[in-house]
This record gives sequence, C-alpha cells and structure tokens, in this order.
Amino acid sequence: MSAEMVTGDKEKAFALLKSDADKIRQLIEVQLENLTMPQCPLYEEVLDTQMFGLSREIDFAVRLGLVNEEHGKQILGELQRKLDDLHEASVRK
Repeated sequence: MSAEMVTGDKEKAFALLKSDADKIRQLIEVQLENLTMPQCPLYEEVLDTQMFGLSREIDFAVRLGLVNEEHGKQILGELQRKLDDLHEASVRK
C-alpha cells in the first residue's frame, strides 16, 4: 500500500468523522434555537445515542490508525462543549 493511499484513507476517515460530528452539532444548535419549548427527553436521548455512536466510530478509526487520538478527542470535546452550552441554556430558561 502506498503512502499516498494511506494518507488519502486517513483524510477520508477524518472527513467522515467530521461530517458525522457536524450532523450532531446541527441537532444541538436546533435545540439551542428552540429553548422556548420544554426540554424534550426524546431529543436528549437521540443526542446521547448519536454522541455514543460517534465516540465508537472515532475509537474504531483510532484503533485502525486512520485518525490520531488527539484529533478524535478534539472532535468529541467540541461537541461536548456544545452540549454543555445547551444544558446551561436550558437550566437558565
């Protein structure tokens, strides 16, 4: 396997993980925009499930050597901060 192919696979894996993270980020932002509605347990369950799934995807990509562990932590950390913002905003409401 050539170095170019490996690099391409790593870039593709990282792009796919970022794409999945962006979908979760959009779910969080929709919830932040609609804080006038009571907190929806189903919506929270979906977010938790999505976050868990993404963490498993990242773990798998790290174990395959396709994604650096720090990059994976960075993706999850950014989403966790967004979730924290959502929880903070809902408590203030």
